[in-house]
Amino acid sequence: MGNKSKQSKMKWIVLATAVLAVIVSVIVVFLNQEEAPAVETAQVDVSGQPTLGEGNAPVTVVEYGDFKCPSCKAWGEMVYPQLVEDYVETGKVKFSYINVFFHGNESVLGSLAAESVYEQSPEIYWEFHKALYDAQPVEDHDAAWITPEKLMEVASAFPEIDQVRLKEDIEQVSQQEQLQKDEALVEEAGVSQTPTISVNGQQLEDPFDYDAIKALIDQELEGAE
Repeated sequence: MGNKSKQSKMKWIVLATAVLAVIVSVIVVFLNQEEAPAVETAQVDVSGQPTLGEGNAPVTVVEYGDFKCPSCKAWGEMVYPQLVEDYVETGKVKFSYINVFFHGNESVLGSLAAESVYEQSPEIYWEFHKALYDAQPVEDHDAAWITPEKLMEVASAFPEIDQVRLKEDIEQVSQQEQLQKDEALVEEAGVSQTPTISVNGQQLEDPFDYDAIKALIDQELEGAE
């Protein structure tokens, strides 16, 4: 009887230990779920940035881009048009562009020209923006192609642009303050690649995953209702 009693007692101890372990595990999981921080949206200050769409749109999509970046050109051709059709033209999203200077002097030159055009004529900015990306060489992207001469050539297709003023703005780095603002926004957002796309401050892992962009936009739209 003694051995059976001891065995029975041991079984109960083992069983009780197992049950306790399960209970502890459940409690830990529950507490972790309760304490897990929500994804915080760090809204980007797009005041003064080139922006397309309704100013009071509930969702802001931002592209951190570089005019010398081939992937930014590809994004502008593959994703941007669909985004504009689905969300910007319907008044649900406003789209802003922030300059990145990962490619050095050429990135700065392209941004200086674009910011000058934006200051002169905001309505023509997006056309110049696209034309400058279209001017990227098909091959040898590392070759120097964003030059003052090339910028003036691209701008010459737009009679709305004051060519003399644009040339002076580039030479005198007139838009330096705006470029410094962009640089600060890029640093603040921790941007490490171009293009980087954010939706109400939340950055997408894959800027080319339009389904993910749509899902995040729709999620933010639901929250805004």
